[in-house]
Amino acid sequence: MESHTQGRIVQSFSLLHRVLQKASSSLMPVADLLLRIYVAKIFFLAGWSKTQDWDMTISLFTDEYQVPWFTAQIAAWLCTVAELIFPVMLVLGLWRSLAALGLLVVNVMAVISYYHVLHDMPVALQDHVEWGLMLFLLICQPVQKLSMDYFLNRNKH
Repeated sequence: MESHTQGRIVQSFSLLHRVLQKASSSLMPVADLLLRIYVAKIFFLAGWSKTQDWDMTISLFTDEYQVPWFTAQIAAWLCTVAELIFPVMLVLGLWRSLAALGLLVVNVMAVISYYHVLHDMPVALQDHVEWGLMLFLLICQPVQKLSMDYFLNRNKH
């Protein structure tokens, strides 16, 4: 009798596992879209804020951010353009991996350039780590149905 009960428990868990797998694969495109929107919003708003007062943006890149390899003007321009274009691509799912990689580079550069402040602000640094992990996940996971990449690739076959 005990063996019969154990068998039913195993069957129940097996059924539950199959149901959850089916549900998760059905919901993955929605989760992917929501993640893309969430991350894109963060970077797009940062880029948009830079366009609102360009003199202040240049001042921040000159005095506060310590961007290696670029002048303050070039760094400000590159960062702003990246923060405005890549999020739109990400939301649309157009070249999603490239967009996520571009934002990951912006995120890493922000941490490098502003680390002298971020190391004293663990919560702000944690935000950058979490955004980086989300972007890394978007780079690594397969293209999902709710993206332009899916439709473009589907039409190729």
